[in-house]
Amino acid sequence: MADGAIPPDLAAAVKVVIFDVDGVLTDGGLYIGETADGVAIELKRFEITDGLGVRMLMNAGLRVYLVSGRSSRATRIRAEELGAEYYEAPHGFKLEVIETLRAKDNVEWSEIACICDDLADLPILQRCGLPVAVANAVPEVKAVAKWQTRRSGGRGAGREFAEALLEARGVWTDLVDAYCAERGGVSREA
Repeated sequence: MADGAIPPDLAAAVKVVIFDVDGVLTDGGLYIGETADGVAIELKRFEITDGLGVRMLMNAGLRVYLVSGRSSRATRIRAEELGAEYYEAPHGFKLEVIETLRAKDNVEWSEIACICDDLADLPILQRCGLPVAVANAVPEVKAVAKWQTRRSGGRGAGREFAEALLEARGVWTDLVDAYCAERGGVSREA
């Protein structure tokens, strides 16, 4: 497992990116309570820079999915904000969900990148072409990973991965230029 550049051959093969949610796009913490009316509420902290990373992956033409082993309205809202599809794995069995997505998108396991952090993710990490661990992943996940972020889950690891993948594919600079141009910026070549 390396934490340097993602090998270009692995990056070029990727067509689908799977993000685990809790512990990857969040720090894994949950705020659970209820309103005065007794309605249960759940809050999560999502790192804002990860959202731009997800969008940049989609801008590059990759299919991006958020897959969680936990049902969460907060995650559904965040996925909708990002324009990413969100799937909840029944009883935490993510492999079933990924197999369905593989068939839907007609991709091989070697064309999938997964960024994860915990034991429930091992069955998908052991199969995908580019298994990625966040810095604070459990040792078993780190052992399977072909690349590891320097940042922890919920602290920009998703953005770090997105940038590294897109740099390895040779498209990051063009995507940044296009992003800035859409917002009235000037490309670096101008």
